[in-house]
Amino acid sequence: MKRLNAKWLGAMLLVSWLVPLPALAAEDVLPARLMTLELARDIAQGTVDACREMGYQVSVVVVDRSGRTMVLLRDVFANQYTNELARGKANAVVLGSVSTAELKANRGDIAAELNLLDGIIILEGGLPIQVAGSMIGAVGVSGAPGGDKDAACAQKGLDAVQERLEFAD
Repeated sequence: MKRLNAKWLGAMLLVSWLVPLPALAAEDVLPARLMTLELARDIAQGTVDACREMGYQVSVVVVDRSGRTMVLLRDVFANQYTNELARGKANAVVLGSVSTAELKANRGDIAAELNLLDGIIILEGGLPIQVAGSMIGAVGVSGAPGGDKDAACAQKGLDAVQERLEFAD
């Protein structure tokens, strides 16, 4: 009897080794790159500093890849509405995965409709934060006299941490 059980057990082990069990497919679990609070803070501060050098008082919002606010900085003379505009620009970047200027140029035909979405504003001044081709967040700026100047400040904020982004792989 023991000999039969041993043969049976051996056969079961052999079959289990030959017949693969369902394994997790590569698509079932995805690796995610997440931005740290320190990186978000440094991008925001670099952006405020760049705008100050140009003589502009702005609000800067940095959001994560899902559009959740990580950092909001408002310079002393930036009014409260610049907070909302900066957040809306950052969220628009998350929506389109491109800068707000590019989103406006590419989808100007539906920009009015997109602006109806809660928390989205299609105005220049929002840029994606990318690591190795993946968007990990966005920065939105408001308060400079024109979205092009907001975007220039945001770019300088990103440039200040560019080496960290490049070596984040």
